Amino acid sequence: MKLRPHLHRIGNDLVAAYLIETDEGITLVDAGIAGQWQDLTAELDSMGRSPGDIRGVVLTHGDTDHIGFAERLRREHGVPVFVHRADAARARGEVKTKPSWGKVRPGATAGFLWYTARKGGLRTTYLTDVVEIDDGAVLDLPGAPRVIGLPGHSPGSIAVHVPAVDAVFVGDALTTRHVLTGRTGPQPAPFTDEPAQALSSLDRLAALDATWVLPGHGAP
Repeated sequence: MKLRPHLHRIGNDLVAAYLIETDEGITLVDAGIAGQWQDLTAELDSMGRSPGDIRGVVLTHGDTDHIGFAERLRREHGVPVFVHRADAARARGEVKTKPSWGKVRPGATAGFLWYTARKGGLRTTYLTDVVEIDDGAVLDLPGAPRVIGLPGHSPGSIAVHVPAVDAVFVGDALTTRHVLTGRTGPQPAPFTDEPAQALSSLDRLAALDATWVLPGHGAP
C-alpha cells in the first residue's frame, strides 16, 4: 500500500512493515511475520522493484512478529539487518521472553492468532547475523534513518525517524490497535517488558517533526 510518495506499507493493521524508497534503493523497517514475504514481493512488484533493491532492514525491536522474513532477506539477498544492541540476542533467539497477556477479548485475540498462524508467524526463523546499532545513529541507508532509543517494550526498542518521508516508525513502542482487545487509538502495546519505562520513553518522540507516525500494529 502506497501511503505517500516513496513510502509504502505491507501487511495490515494487525502486523505491518514499511518500505522507504529512494533513488539509492529501499530501506525496510521491520520484517513482519514469515508469510508476509508474499506481501513484500507483491508490493515491490507494484513499485517496479525487487528484493535485490533492499539495502537494509532496520528492526524496531527483536520480537518474532517483527523479524519474520528478515533472515530470508539476509541469507538469500545479502541484505544486512540492523537492530539495537540491547535486542540483538533477542533477534537471534538467544533470549526467550515470558510475556504477560493482560486483558484480552476472545474475538480480537482469536483474529490476531489466526492471522499470524496463517502467515507462518508460529514458525520463527531467528537471525543468525545482525548489525548492532545504538541510540542516535544515522544509518547509511536510503532515507538516512535516525535511531531513537525507546526502551521499555523491550530493552532495545527504537523508533526510526526518516525526515525524507516525513515519518517516524515506532514499532511496538506506540501502537494504534491493541491486538488482544481490538481497541484502537494510540496506546501501549501488549507484551511489554517494562510498562512504566515504555511510557516514559515516549517523551523522546514529542519534539520530532513528522506527519506520519507508523506503528507495527494498527493504522498509520
